[in-house]
Amino acid sequence: MSEPGAGSDLKAIRTSARLEGDEYVLDGAKTFISNGLNCDLVVVVAKTRPELGAKGVSLILVEADRAGFRRGRKLDKMGQQAADTAELFFEGVRVPRGNLLGEENKGFGYLMQELAQERFVIALGAAAKMEAMFAETVGYTKSRMVFGKPLFEFQNTRFKLADIKVRTTAVRMMVDQYLGEHLRRKLTVEEGAMAKLYCTEELGKALDELLQLYGGYGYMMEYPITRAFVDSRVTRIYGGTSEVMKELISRSI
Repeated sequence: MSEPGAGSDLKAIRTSARLEGDEYVLDGAKTFISNGLNCDLVVVVAKTRPELGAKGVSLILVEADRAGFRRGRKLDKMGQQAADTAELFFEGVRVPRGNLLGEENKGFGYLMQELAQERFVIALGAAAKMEAMFAETVGYTKSRMVFGKPLFEFQNTRFKLADIKVRTTAVRMMVDQYLGEHLRRKLTVEEGAMAKLYCTEELGKALDELLQLYGGYGYMMEYPITRAFVDSRVTRIYGGTSEVMKELISRSI
């Protein structure tokens, strides 16, 4: 989906796929594409009827060995260094008409149907990371000595951890509720957006507060809390920013 000038706004996508005989010809560029350097098949969101805006979007399969397909650089991200994220370019790439995934100009509906799942998966990951980093930090504060006693013995530390435990539990309860809806294939766009917004925002705040308890060690990349802090910042961006989630939620009010 994502392009240099378009993310969640499908109307702004500029990559096109025009039909010439029995072939689609693709032109455009994508960015922030996970597995972009390693993939051998790309599902491309492209405009097949640009004049229809979001209603003229289709999904086209492009094999990586097609003439005119080119990979750009591996993007230098803040975190998630193990993840392969790249730019992709399409310059007159020709694929057979049979590479159309689903029906022509129905891509918007397909994406909306599954984006709720993607956003819920991000929320579920946020819940798991909050729980893991909370447990990691509790262990650290009980072993770290400050002024002759464990850091955990200070009221400020215990109260901070108590507050984060409540929020972590609330996040888990939310994702468990929506997990049932998802398994019944009833998770709505609004619910997926609410789960992602709440869980990722709470994750960001919790990790910032937990990292503070480590002092200088919280700034060192060998500590799990530090890597989690850096890697988790993107959860409020990818899959749709927090601001986009609020826009989607507000439409149902």
